[in-house]
Amino acid sequence: MIPLRQNISAMAGYVPGYQPPDIASWIKLNTNENPYPPSPKVVEAVMAELGGEGASLRTYPSASSQSLREIAAELYGFDPSWVIMANGSDEVLNNLIRAFAGEGEEIAFVHPSYSYYATLAEIQGAKVRTFGLSDDLWIEGFPERYEGKLFFLTTPNSPLGFAFSTGYIERLAQRCSGMLVVDEAYADFSDTNALELVKKHENVVVTRTLSKSYALAGMRLGLAIARPEVISALDKIRDHYNLDRLAQAACGAALLDQEYFRERCRQVIDTREWFTAELMKIGYSVIPSSGNFVFAAPPDCDGKRVYDALYARKILVRHFSDPLLKEGLRISIGAREEMETTLTALQEIG
Repeated sequence: MIPLRQNISAMAGYVPGYQPPDIASWIKLNTNENPYPPSPKVVEAVMAELGGEGASLRTYPSASSQSLREIAAELYGFDPSWVIMANGSDEVLNNLIRAFAGEGEEIAFVHPSYSYYATLAEIQGAKVRTFGLSDDLWIEGFPERYEGKLFFLTTPNSPLGFAFSTGYIERLAQRCSGMLVVDEAYADFSDTNALELVKKHENVVVTRTLSKSYALAGMRLGLAIARPEVISALDKIRDHYNLDRLAQAACGAALLDQEYFRERCRQVIDTREWFTAELMKIGYSVIPSSGNFVFAAPPDCDGKRVYDALYARKILVRHFSDPLLKEGLRISIGAREEMETTLTALQEIG
C-alpha cells in the first residue's frame, strides 16, 4: 500500500477552468484571461533573453528576482524589502499558509470566493472556516475578534465581481488576530486597493498577479507586499529559483510599460461597463463588477441552461454547481467583438 498522508488521499483537489484543446475555435470567456496581448516590450525582452542561441538559459536565473522587487517597489511606493516575487500569486498564497498555519490550525475565507484557499489548507492539514455574504454583500458572522491564523479576502471578489471598500478592509484587519491576506488578483480593474493598509497595519498582506491585467497568464507571475518580517519568512520557504529567466525578463518589461498597461485596462473596463448595461437590457441581473468579468443571471435563473446553449455555440463561460452560484454565470470580458457575439447569442438563447 502506498503510504500517502491521509488528508492527501481524501482530498478532491482543485479543478481549474476548462482549457479546450482547439482553443482558437472558441470564444473563451471562462478563466478571466486578458483578451489583449501583453506589451510588445515583453516580447522584446523575452527575445533578447533568448539571443545568442539562448546561451543564458544554461545558467540559473537570479534566485531573489531582486531587480523585479525593485521595479515593483518603486511602482507601488514601497522599499524592496517589502516585496517578494512569485511563480503566480498562488505560490504566495500557498507559502503564506505554510508560514503561518500549522497542522490543525485555522484559516478562513469568504464563501463564495477563490476556492483554491481550501485546497491549499487541506494540503497543509489546516482547518478551514468560511464566512458567507449577506444580500448587501457584507461578510456575515465575522467575530469581533477573529483568532484564526489567516483570513483570505478576495477583493474584487471572484466570482461575484464586487469590491470591498478600503475602510471595510481596514476594520477587518483590526479584528484579525492573525494575518489578513488581501488577494487583489483583479485590483487593476478597480478604483480601490488596500496597499496603504500594508503600511498602516502589520498584519496586512496584499497579493497581486500579472495573469489578468498584464496579460501574462502563460508566464505565471505574481507578487506580495507585506512587512519585511513577513517577506523574510516567505523567502525562507519559496523555491530557491522560483522565477525562470524568461519570466523575469517578461515581468520587468511588463511592469515598466505602464502606459500600455493602463490603456489595456481601460479597454477592458469600458467593455465591461458596456456589456453590463446590455445584459441588463435583455433582463439579466448583474452584480456591479470591479474585475475583468461579470457575474450575471438570466431572467429564469437557470445558469446551466444558458451555459449549455453557449457551449453549443463554442462560447465558453463559467458555471458553478455551488447552490449559491448555480443561478448565474461568470463571464470574462473579452475583446469588444467577442462580447458583441456573446450578447447576440444570449439574445437568441433567451
